[in-house]
Amino acid sequence: MTSPLTTSASASGGRWTPRLWGTLLVLCAAMFLDALDVSMVGVALPSIGADLGLSTSTLQWIVSGYILGYGGLLLLGGRAADLLGRRQVFLVALGVFAVASLLGGLVDSGPLLIASRFIKGLAAAFTAPAGLSIITTTFPEGPLRNRALSIYTTCGATGYSMGLVFSGLLTEASWRFTMLLPAPIALVALLFGLKLLPRTARERTGGGYDIPGAVLGTASMLLLVFTVVQAPETGWGSARTILSFAAVGVLLAAFVAVELRSASPLVRLGVLRSGPQLRAQVGALTFVGSYIGFQFLVTLYMQQLLGWSALHTALAFLPAGALVALSATKVGAVIDRFGTARLIVLGFALMVTGYVLFLRTDLDPVYAAVILPTMLLVGAGFALTFPSLNVQATNGVEEHEQGMVSGLLNTSVQVGGAIFLAVVTAVVTAHAPDKATPQAVLDSYRPGLVVVALIAVAGLLLSLTGLRTRRPRPSVIVAKSTAPEVEAERVPVRD
Repeated sequence: MTSPLTTSASASGGRWTPRLWGTLLVLCAAMFLDALDVSMVGVALPSIGADLGLSTSTLQWIVSGYILGYGGLLLLGGRAADLLGRRQVFLVALGVFAVASLLGGLVDSGPLLIASRFIKGLAAAFTAPAGLSIITTTFPEGPLRNRALSIYTTCGATGYSMGLVFSGLLTEASWRFTMLLPAPIALVALLFGLKLLPRTARERTGGGYDIPGAVLGTASMLLLVFTVVQAPETGWGSARTILSFAAVGVLLAAFVAVELRSASPLVRLGVLRSGPQLRAQVGALTFVGSYIGFQFLVTLYMQQLLGWSALHTALAFLPAGALVALSATKVGAVIDRFGTARLIVLGFALMVTGYVLFLRTDLDPVYAAVILPTMLLVGAGFALTFPSLNVQATNGVEEHEQGMVSGLLNTSVQVGGAIFLAVVTAVVTAHAPDKATPQAVLDSYRPGLVVVALIAVAGLLLSLTGLRTRRPRPSVIVAKSTAPEVEAERVPVRD
């Protein structure tokens, strides 16, 4: 069923009503919170450990618990949005996120804090794909959707950047404020969402629910993320890690076998036969994986080697985030003109250039000459690539499968970040010096930065295969709905 908001218009000719803007802002708020929560907690960890008396290994799970819940349940969250109703899933999960945020700021126990973080990750695993699929079913394919997705994805990047700044400020008062801040924002978004979000129909499935696929898919993703997170501590070559990866392989093989035979699969594997879809999924995995690894190493470099404060470090990253935020309303029009394939290639090229430039850094860098150019290149690459990947992944997908594709894309993002961060960490650890002088430590970071650049190069090479001339599809006319939000007109549909 098409929502009453759905219609078609060009980016230049369509007029968005306050209700349509309100719908987008509610969804953007959830995306902003997901990213904010990921980045904000890192700076607060030392204060949390000192206040609650937690060991370093326990502190790790405050971060890993969120990642485990988020990355492990995204496939289930995406399909649940299609089957149970996107609006319903989004609002319930957003409410759970608000309650878990409140509890996280009030508990006085490490295990309870970790449990609240896992629940928040679980809730985000449902809000992220549900929110993205609401956008792709509310805003029709073309200029209108491109503009909406560019704003939506920019909010995620902005949330991540602002989280670094907020955490530096709030932790000065108390680490509890970093946990509590998302609660009122989520509550306000929930209240507006109840009023503004369009009602969506549930998918009618004659084959019933794919319970075996849901169990196997969730179990395989949970075990994969858990294994990757634990591997640096237990050892990549340890029997535990090897057996765990083997178990992941068995679960994934069983999952594929079930999905191929299911009448209503959790993930219709045939969707990956599409070249643009496959490039979008693998592109998201390498794009986010390279950036998370870069951000991790640069944060260590600035704080441990240069002696910068958390706030100073956050401000150093701010130009990249500011560039992404300022481009929010413009990238959609650029996508309309040049298409996703060209922008993804250009974005990856900018990211690779930025990573390579950062290899020349030393222990006494001039920020404007060494660090700032990298931040601007990375910010420009992010602004072009991430919205384009979202547009490419959701274009041409049937409405009843938008949640599934959104779950796949978000899974690629989370799994890519977890896997490649672990790989970069392992490379740096392998080159750790016997005598930890500042220069020796910096030299141990360089191989990790090379790996970051190579991951981005892999994404660039893959994206180059998408550069080919496309025939324009015939124009389509979408009639005005009973409650039109923008004017309907003839719109060329582009990949």
